[in-house]
Amino acid sequence: MNYLIGVDVGTTSTKAILYDEHAHVIGKFSQGYPLYRDINGMAEEDPQQIGTAVEKVIHDAAAQLNFDNDQLTAVSFSSANQSLILLDKHLQPLTRAMTWADTRARHQADQLKKTPLGKQLYERTGTPIHPMSPLTKLLWLKDEHPDQLATADFIGDIKSYLFARFFGVFKVDISIASCTGMMNIKTSNWDDKALKETGIARQQLPTIVSGTTQERGLNSKAATAMGIPADTPFVYGAFDGALSNLGVGAIKQDTVAITIGTSAGVRVISNQPLIDPQQRLFCYALDRGLWVIGGPLNNGGDVFQWAVEHLVDASAVKNEKTDAYTLANDVIANVPAGAHGLIFHPFLGGERAPLWNASARGSFFGLTNLHTRADMLRAVLEGINMNIATVFEAVCDLVGQPTSVTATGGFSQSPVWRQMLADILNCPVNIPQAFESGCLGATMVAMKSLGMVENYAAVQNFIGDQQSYQPQSSAVDTYQRYLPLFKSLEKVLTPAYGQIAQLQQN
Repeated sequence: MNYLIGVDVGTTSTKAILYDEHAHVIGKFSQGYPLYRDINGMAEEDPQQIGTAVEKVIHDAAAQLNFDNDQLTAVSFSSANQSLILLDKHLQPLTRAMTWADTRARHQADQLKKTPLGKQLYERTGTPIHPMSPLTKLLWLKDEHPDQLATADFIGDIKSYLFARFFGVFKVDISIASCTGMMNIKTSNWDDKALKETGIARQQLPTIVSGTTQERGLNSKAATAMGIPADTPFVYGAFDGALSNLGVGAIKQDTVAITIGTSAGVRVISNQPLIDPQQRLFCYALDRGLWVIGGPLNNGGDVFQWAVEHLVDASAVKNEKTDAYTLANDVIANVPAGAHGLIFHPFLGGERAPLWNASARGSFFGLTNLHTRADMLRAVLEGINMNIATVFEAVCDLVGQPTSVTATGGFSQSPVWRQMLADILNCPVNIPQAFESGCLGATMVAMKSLGMVENYAAVQNFIGDQQSYQPQSSAVDTYQRYLPLFKSLEKVLTPAYGQIAQLQQN
């Protein structure tokens, strides 16, 4: 039997799934690592800890095989995007990796966004101007740590670092490159204006390759740590959001994929790059000829976790002999749509799409002395979903109304949350059977690279049953009245976000 390993390099852990040649899951493996937040705004990882974690999960997956009879056909990668690492001339890290969640470039992003150049760079690269992007991180380093930046021979990300560690090459797939704010979406090469603005030389950045590109010839140290043959093909893959779309079969413009985990994302695939005139959405690559249009949201399951921790009565949990999340969902189910006239803005962690404002803050609006904690819990969940709906509407504005939504993530364990999403979006929501869509997407890239499938549409053969949730007309009518108020309040509050963020920082 032939086997493949899909690896998903995340912000706090790396997962690997061992698949057989029919994409059946044989085993799942995971290894965590810390996210360093030593000072305000910092969100960094240790590249070497990640490299060790990747070796560990591949080793654990490969240990399930008998190499006398079995063949490991390929290892393929999904990874979080928008990381930044400074490297020396030997491609060894000089710094930890700044992740997408690092917001120390807030000032540089705010200043650039106010200039005509900011809009030009967005239109050329498809990356909104925000502290998440390597473009603004480089501007921050240029301003705050110029000596450190000057010592770097190369500038990479976690994916290019891993391939450098394993193979001694310096390349990056077009998908990851397209998320940097440094790649021109028309030429698929590093952008001249972005290079000039950051002061980075083209030769300091990795060579951009197709996601189906293979590397062979693992160095002996890596091959030993992983316990696999040195000639095993490693396939570059793409960034995690794009591969999540691929992994759930949402690869046409009529299907929007929504992922709700700790954070959230709304994405649709297009065969051409599309730029939002209002700069609400990103335009990244899945691979050559396939583009991902959408928006990432900072605030998803983590906001619900905050609400459960602070609004669920601990004594009630004990009395009901259940867990806090089950009780919270039961409580929410018994509160009518609209939470008795209460609106919650879920911006506890700033926000990316659609605001692109790292200073955004959360708020309840409409509180009266008649409201209860149950109403507040319902409003929190509605606020998370309404925020997703604003990005969903922006996607529809650009690519057209979809026929369905495919949704995945931890939220999908909650029937209340599933139905609420369908009602707020006023669109059918399909929930695939549980699997790691990013790892499956990475495996599909490997299959295409190896000629095992002709194109990405073949993923439909490997996706199992789905549960479907239809919008309920009474709830839809309620949310159609609340959504305009939710959005208008954003505009009213936006001027105050910077002021309150500054007061909090002081």
